Amino acid sequence: MNQGKLIIFAAPSGSGKTSIVQFLLAQQLPLVFSISATTRPKRTNEKDGVDYFFLTQEEFQKKISTGDFLEWEEVYAGTYYGSLKSEVDKLLEKGENVIFDVDVQGALNIKRIYGNQAIALFIRPPSAEVLAERLIQRGTESEESLKRRIDKSTYELSFEHEFDVTIVNTYLEEAQNNAKKIVLDFIK
Repeated sequence: MNQGKLIIFAAPSGSGKTSIVQFLLAQQLPLVFSISATTRPKRTNEKDGVDYFFLTQEEFQKKISTGDFLEWEEVYAGTYYGSLKSEVDKLLEKGENVIFDVDVQGALNIKRIYGNQAIALFIRPPSAEVLAERLIQRGTESEESLKRRIDKSTYELSFEHEFDVTIVNTYLEEAQNNAKKIVLDFIK
């Protein structure tokens, strides 16, 4: 059986990365989504090992110290998210192609670990102005959090050259189809 491959998507917030990943997962392609571990409380409709791997903060920190994560981030104070290497390796050994929706640093970490077995795709907006517009249109940001996201996106855009492929998301449907072609070429 062939080893699976890794498809890693990263982008500044508001670039359309999650929309592209969701589109790919809905296409009946041979892809499985990487289930993250988290310390946040489980919601009533969520199942451990299906939606997330739910860990206590102590369990998560122990796994950090023993190098069990491909990537991890403390998204909010005391709330961690990360990709467990053991879970990803199980999927790869079964021949599954694993798709990730992670931050820029996490994507580059995973790519470093798996090398040519992984492709790292960077999704970017056509301009900083369009990105700011998209974030404003979401209607979910305060002025302060909007400024934080825009500052972070400027930083994240500086890593674009380290990715295997960049997709400029001017028109979502075009970016989705472009991503689908790239992924199919990579996993065949």
